Amino acid sequence: MTEREALLQGFERQTARLDRRIERLREQSRRYSWGRLGILLAGIAVDFAVFRIGGEMAGWITAGVIVAIFIAVARLHRRLEMGIARAILWRDIKGSHIARMRLDWEHIPEASQQEGDPDHPFESDLDLTGHRSLHRLLDTAVTREGSNRLRSWLLDPLPDPDESRRRQDLVRELAPLTPFRDRLALLTRLSSKKAHEQWEAGEIVEWLREAPSTGSLRTAMIAASILAAITIPLLIICLLNDLPAWWGIPFAAYALILISRRHITKETMEDALTMELALSKFGAAFRHLEGYNYRGNNHLKSLCAPFLDPENRPSRHLQRISRVASGATFQSNPLLWVLVNSIIPLNLYLAYRLATLRHTVGELLPVWLDTWFELETLNSLATYAYLTPETSFPELIAEGEADVIFDATGLGHPLIAAERKSRNDFIIGTAGEITLITGSNMAGKSTFLRTLGINLRLAFAGAPVDAVALRTVPFRIFTSIRINDSLSDGFSFFYAEVRRLRMLLDELERSDPFPLLFLVDEIFRGTNNRERLIGSSAYIRALAGHHGAGAIATHDLELVRLADEIPAITNRHFREEVRDGRMVFDYKLRSGPCPTTNALRIMRIAGLPVDIPEEPA
Repeated sequence: MTEREALLQGFERQTARLDRRIERLREQSRRYSWGRLGILLAGIAVDFAVFRIGGEMAGWITAGVIVAIFIAVARLHRRLEMGIARAILWRDIKGSHIARMRLDWEHIPEASQQEGDPDHPFESDLDLTGHRSLHRLLDTAVTREGSNRLRSWLLDPLPDPDESRRRQDLVRELAPLTPFRDRLALLTRLSSKKAHEQWEAGEIVEWLREAPSTGSLRTAMIAASILAAITIPLLIICLLNDLPAWWGIPFAAYALILISRRHITKETMEDALTMELALSKFGAAFRHLEGYNYRGNNHLKSLCAPFLDPENRPSRHLQRISRVASGATFQSNPLLWVLVNSIIPLNLYLAYRLATLRHTVGELLPVWLDTWFELETLNSLATYAYLTPETSFPELIAEGEADVIFDATGLGHPLIAAERKSRNDFIIGTAGEITLITGSNMAGKSTFLRTLGINLRLAFAGAPVDAVALRTVPFRIFTSIRINDSLSDGFSFFYAEVRRLRMLLDELERSDPFPLLFLVDEIFRGTNNRERLIGSSAYIRALAGHHGAGAIATHDLELVRLADEIPAITNRHFREEVRDGRMVFDYKLRSGPCPTTNALRIMRIAGLPVDIPEEPA
């Protein structure tokens, strides 16, 4: 049994245990529901009898006991329901791991989607975004910001080898910390009350920035406190000594201050509850990061440093906000609220305190959230590393440090299931080299181009790659694989292709410290054979020799002769066999040009009336 199979079986056993646990808890919940109904009905009957037999006092005592019992059972039931919700979320997390390992797209949570940029150097061609994409496979973020950050890492056109290595170090540490990652996801989803729907975390930052000024509130609170301190003793003196109601003067000024600030203090409770509710989504996750034992995980500890500052731990500020929210609930009792504020300026104090907290947390929260979004993105990559033990971390080298600039062993495509995946070795020696890849239809040429590109995007994002080993320099990437016409922009297929290839040539000729890796599928496929061959030959000659390297897939076997003219061009190919009337592909990359094509065979196998000419001896 492979490591991958053992891991998959382990997850399946965990989900089976969780399913059994959930069913047991639901059965208990049903018993609690019947029990609560029984307590209610029996309690009414017993209390009615006690009122009849024991009198009114005994009846009220009995009623109080029955209510207390009912409340206690209801609390136990509520705790049980929370346990069920927790178990369901835990099962869903483990189930999503299984779906990612099996590439079961129906059960992989949908990532937040953004419209792609058709002019991006490689987004649409490499299946990095979209419904069945690398982004969706990797994305375990709870927040949209974390999901979007992962997307930006995958789509960043400019490599940053130092940043890629930093992320690699963090992903290496996080990969084996499955309990840490899964618990963080569980706590966040429990707080958000959403199983797999991503939510916006940054909206609260804008609200915090709109906090009212504390200066005028502080002045009003101090003035009101002084007047209250004068009013109460003066009231006592006047009452005890039968003096005129001099206390009414400071009290009137005190009341005037409260009334003049009522438009601010009136919103205190609503704002406090809004703030508490919004921040409670982060509270459990932040406390998890505060209390985690980072021993032996120095990179992770350094990343989470904003949560470990004793003076500015999130939990301290969240507790202060909760206290303000608790005090503001007095407003729900108008009589008590008026009574308390006639003695002390509680509403002004709470409004001032809340405004102060909004300013303080408004400065700290962006740092906490930025760290959290970074951690969510790294956790996505670490989860992928853990779920794919066959992957390996690439070695990023500087140009000139090795004999070759790209050296891959056992390279596979991460979006192809393990049982159907074929792996290939591939080397690029120096900048300026071009590999022409020929082969039959469906032999794997386009997939191989995408395999090269998607693994480089994984490498530069800081993730492991789907390869036994990979050493590479930091490449810029440009692709021309999936060309679409645009009726809205007035582009035909051929013009869209020409436009794309012009962009590639411009990018290749641009001065940049990093070489360009270009991946092109079927140059000028939108025109006739003669013009395609002339144009393709000229274009490939223009690509050769620049500060870049690339692979070009083509059906035009005439192009392989360019390798005889230009030393920088190498021929590789995929081939097929016909067995029992069926095309059989092994998807193995071989040296040299392809000796056969299969278009006519495919037509005949499909039942089309074609004759296949005999090949010359």
